[in-house]
Amino acid sequence: MKLSIRDLLVQAPVIPVIQISDSRLAVPMAKALAKGGLTTLEIVLRTPESLDAIKNIRAEVEGVVVGAGTVLNAEHFSLAQAAGSEFIVTPGLTQSMLKTAAETETAILPGVATASELMLGLENGLDTFKFFPAETSGGAGALKALSGPFQHAQFCPTGGISLDNISNYLALDCVLTVGGSWLTPADLVQAQDWDAITTLAQRTCKQVAQLKSASNNP
Repeated sequence: MKLSIRDLLVQAPVIPVIQISDSRLAVPMAKALAKGGLTTLEIVLRTPESLDAIKNIRAEVEGVVVGAGTVLNAEHFSLAQAAGSEFIVTPGLTQSMLKTAAETETAILPGVATASELMLGLENGLDTFKFFPAETSGGAGALKALSGPFQHAQFCPTGGISLDNISNYLALDCVLTVGGSWLTPADLVQAQDWDAITTLAQRTCKQVAQLKSASNNP
């Protein structure tokens, strides 16, 4: 059965966006994030180690859903699937990517930054999108304005988001969750300080829970 990207995002407090240079660190990193409450992970295809990282997580870490990000074309899509990716994230939306997605059961979260890209996705049966790059595309204010004419669309904004501005996005009804790279800082990964990454994940989950509770009980 095809994994629903919307259902997946609803269940994820935040999606860590991970660039990994050493696939041997993928498993302890994934376990540290999962221990902190974050079990939906995006491994971006920006290094030669990315696909092996996805394979290692799928093989050795239970209870984690792992997908591939920065998928730019059909070849990337195929390689990510072969590595075991359970969902695909793209930075933009093209006709060729839509065709590739339509031919597979793998869920896709396509990137949009304009009304035209959003209309293209909606015309092809999609209803859930990555708003990217969020901050440099106008931030939460731009996303709020963009969602106005497209009230059935839901989003996972990514790009420039941190604990300092996450509340701006989660306050929007159209936002299911956010993606961010702040959860796996390079210095902590290099030091293999997994306890610190777990603590950061826990802090994030706690802040997200508080924000959502506040919005549900104004």
